[in-house]
Amino acid sequence: MRTNFIIVLSLLILTQSCNQKDNANNSNQKEDNQKEIIVQQEDTSTLYSYKKIDYKIDSGLVKQNQGLTHILPKFGISQAIIFNISNNFDSIFDVKKILPNKKYYMICNKDSTNSPICFIYEKTATESVIFNFKDSLTVEIVRKSINIKIKSAGGKINSSLWNAFIENGLSGALVMEVAKLYAWTIDFFGIQKEDYFKIIYEAKYVEDKFIGIGEIKAILFNHREKDFYSFKYDVDTLQGFAYYNEEGQSMKKALLSAPLEYVRISSKFSNRRLHPIKKVYRPHHGVDYAAPRGTDVVATGDGIVTFAGTSGGAGKMIKIKHSVGNILTKYLHLYKYAKGLKKGTFVKQGQKIGEVGSTGMSTGPHLDYRIYINGKAVDPLGIDIPSADPISKENLSIFKSNIKEIKTKLDNINL
Repeated sequence: MRTNFIIVLSLLILTQSCNQKDNANNSNQKEDNQKEIIVQQEDTSTLYSYKKIDYKIDSGLVKQNQGLTHILPKFGISQAIIFNISNNFDSIFDVKKILPNKKYYMICNKDSTNSPICFIYEKTATESVIFNFKDSLTVEIVRKSINIKIKSAGGKINSSLWNAFIENGLSGALVMEVAKLYAWTIDFFGIQKEDYFKIIYEAKYVEDKFIGIGEIKAILFNHREKDFYSFKYDVDTLQGFAYYNEEGQSMKKALLSAPLEYVRISSKFSNRRLHPIKKVYRPHHGVDYAAPRGTDVVATGDGIVTFAGTSGGAGKMIKIKHSVGNILTKYLHLYKYAKGLKKGTFVKQGQKIGEVGSTGMSTGPHLDYRIYINGKAVDPLGIDIPSADPISKENLSIFKSNIKEIKTKLDNINL
């Protein structure tokens, strides 16, 4: 009986031992498998043609009031070399223009010396300055290629145009461009819930990183259940293109509604107004905008400055002959002119041309703004401002044919 017990016990111990051995073998096999899993792949990526695994690479952001004299000595670059860079390579890059919060890299040999090979300063997303220290000192500008992708998006407005764009993953810069395009068409303070937009635009990438928007190709903005289209179209303009609705009308008006941000209108257009100084009734063919002295005055439309000087009771005055139609605008009683502005200067719509003053016959700082169409004074507050250069009748059918495909793509964007 005792012999049988010993035999059974021995078998149990042997079985347990075998199981432990098998478990140990399985455990070792698992560890071996795990070791195989955690083996890291060699880093074959590069930074500005330098293979990362072969070099010691440090990086950082330029701090406030930092320059090369603060950064480079930490990597063994002498002040003599920095002085050489500053004095002999300023035509390539002025080191005084290094700005805070810009990324930089220092690439060094991966050995006991850690000797510096080059310093890279990322000036912009597309442009870097490389200071080479190996063999001989050189400085070069390297420009990265920009990859442009055509993107499309659409969305409904629940609160504001800005929020609708951001909620759909679109940039704030794109919102501002859309707002500018529709500045003469839609009051964005009056947009309604359930208004919606569809847009086709360019997105710019450098090394698969989004850096900004390019041109807007087309937009559909539905406001109060009415469609407002805008299409980029190549035309013979200074920019080379302009934006038009589906009927070939320019999205841009010939003139802004006002040439400044004003406090109030102190005097309106009149054929018989009591002159505040001469105390006689005479025509006042303009609108007086009361504003503080020094307030910026802008050109209400593209055009050529035909006069910039002092003219009797008008004081310092500017006249602009506009590119669209036979339109002339006048800006009276100015304090001073914008720098560089003179007769013959071409100005863009919205460009600063002067500042509000009280020169000439004036009782206080204000701008007297006047519009003449075909030589006749018109009320700036009462005219239907014409559209800037529509597509000509002879080219309208070609225009409609050319926008047909992109209009279909725009209409088919899902919200």
